[in-house]
Amino acid sequence: MLTLTAIADLLFDSFEAHRILVIAPLRVARDTWPDELHKWEHLSDLRLSVAVGTETERKAALQAKADIYIINRENVGWLIEDSGIPFDFDTLVVDELSSFKNHQTKRFRSLMKVRPKVVRIIGLTGTPSSNGLMDLWAEYRLLDMGQRLGRFIGKYRSTYFTPDKRNGQVIFSYKPLPFAEKEIYAKIADITISMKSTDHLIMPELVTAQYPIKLSDKERERYDELRQDLVLKLAGGDVTAANAVALSGKLCQMANGAVYGDDGAVHYIHDRKLDALEDLIEAANGKSVLVAYWFKHDLERISARLKDRHISFTKLDTSDSIASWNEGKWPVALIHPASAGHGLNLQSGDSTIIWFGLT
Repeated sequence: MLTLTAIADLLFDSFEAHRILVIAPLRVARDTWPDELHKWEHLSDLRLSVAVGTETERKAALQAKADIYIINRENVGWLIEDSGIPFDFDTLVVDELSSFKNHQTKRFRSLMKVRPKVVRIIGLTGTPSSNGLMDLWAEYRLLDMGQRLGRFIGKYRSTYFTPDKRNGQVIFSYKPLPFAEKEIYAKIADITISMKSTDHLIMPELVTAQYPIKLSDKERERYDELRQDLVLKLAGGDVTAANAVALSGKLCQMANGAVYGDDGAVHYIHDRKLDALEDLIEAANGKSVLVAYWFKHDLERISARLKDRHISFTKLDTSDSIASWNEGKWPVALIHPASAGHGLNLQSGDSTIIWFGLT
């Protein structure tokens, strides 16, 4: 809402912006930005055109009459390199600027080609340096063309970092020098606004409850057998974990109630988490609950159990399903955490989340 308000001022009050492009994650582009226009009366005059979908649909949206054009970040390269549509946007908003933290990606290189044409650029992100200060170089290279942190990653790296993990001449990672954080933040301070949610939002207390599930002796024996031997022989086939990472995933699956075998088939172990989930939904007393799952067989088993108990539910994977969830039409919604992404507004549906298993 804040960015849209600023855009409206630039368009209609100061006349400093004329053609505006917003780059965002797919669902944020498709759902969140259009939804914000409907929430606020002072933004009702803004015309939005969302360029997602097929190539024909994207071209039609970009050629329509609008104040703001929105495209998902995966299609930035297409827009600049292949669409044939002139890049004549004078104002650019990058929602989730951190998705441009890698200077070697095609989307970054494509955007840098047209960056000199852009008069004003706004970057939005809640995680500007999720993997450390090294992330900031590409983001600010996009914002100011290298004025503050330099035009070249090598110079930035040698100025503020020292090699950390290495094998001979091969360097795997870098760590910031003692003065780096303070100096980098000072250089970018004049074009950066950083806000902490704790300083501006009064949120209700987060209540976390754990519900342990106890396996039977036979189920626990199977779990321990795989954990110790990295191999589990079942009636329908074998389950093998090649290394510690694979073992962790297999054990998480078994704890949830099913596991993928070596041939890709699903082997069912128990229904104890499904029973607990059913109890938790009933205990919600009519409040809607959002259920986060991780594995496909979790989704299949949860869906089958809810259908069997005649509990209405939806999978949050379309604009319509997200809208109906926020309108309170579903007692249960299923979502994969990786598909929720940044900036997806789901808070209107309700406030209870059940994690069916560990991520």
